[in-house]
Amino acid sequence: MNIKKIGLTALAASLVSVSAHAGALSVSGGASIGVKDTSKTSTGKSFTMGNSVTFTGSGELDNGMNVSISFELDQGAEAGTAGAAAKGPFDSHSVTVSSDELGTLVFAGHGGSSAQSEIDTTAAGDAWNNGSNFTVSASSTSNNMMLYTLPTFIDDVTAKISYTPGAAGVDSATAWRLGYTGVEGLTVDYAQGDNETVGAKAEATTFKASYAYSSFTLSYSNNEYDTEAATGGQDIDSWNLAYTVNDDLSVAYGVETHDTEAQAVDEEAEYVNVSYTTGGVTLSASNYMYEGDQNTAGAAGEIDRWALSATFAF
Repeated sequence: MNIKKIGLTALAASLVSVSAHAGALSVSGGASIGVKDTSKTSTGKSFTMGNSVTFTGSGELDNGMNVSISFELDQGAEAGTAGAAAKGPFDSHSVTVSSDELGTLVFAGHGGSSAQSEIDTTAAGDAWNNGSNFTVSASSTSNNMMLYTLPTFIDDVTAKISYTPGAAGVDSATAWRLGYTGVEGLTVDYAQGDNETVGAKAEATTFKASYAYSSFTLSYSNNEYDTEAATGGQDIDSWNLAYTVNDDLSVAYGVETHDTEAQAVDEEAEYVNVSYTTGGVTLSASNYMYEGDQNTAGAAGEIDRWALSATFAF
């Protein structure tokens, strides 16, 4: 812990009375359109669209440190959309300061990721991004937070800590994470986070591992949540197997189970996804099968969903 304090103190002190050399500005972004249809609902087919543009500026200070800023514009700023008035035209934004000797410190405004929430998406998480009612309980992630990556002390080991200051009605949150990549093809991460909000104190633990061999990648994750909130705790096991046919075509199969204290029936889902990329365009077709899920009408049972999407990146 003393090492962490020294690193953060030195990092902050080194920012005093410095100037920046010539830097660079880059722009990236993307857009997506999709259609999906779900059984046991009265809404029928639904269409989705999303888009965003991210501006990133970077430069080197005269003391050798690197500084970068990033902010995102997206359709959430449109008049009439939820949160538009409060958020304005900007979405995620951050300032990053780094050096090889002192590590990396990120000051995140909106859209910050804690040391844990960086890996909080489950192994089969792509399924839930396409409209499932499955939800992963919130861990220590919030706006206006700090994320510190320690300098490398041990080869192939990454250590991160994060802190979110308290706000109105919300106490502070902390998280830490260790990652290991010392075996070819293997990535292992373990993280813990704590949220001290009165009446809803929560502790989240995440384990995630993936192994790539030849054209196959097998991933597993376990997410456990303990909370004082009425929703109760949650235990999630998730598997995903991906196969890369060639540089353009890939196939994936995933299965996931949710054991939630507040629900009498465990939830299980599985999906198959096929993706084809050409240039900056990715076409995707998926089929999802849910059992025990609570649909929009509140009725438990089996739910089937298919989804088609096109994503454009630049």
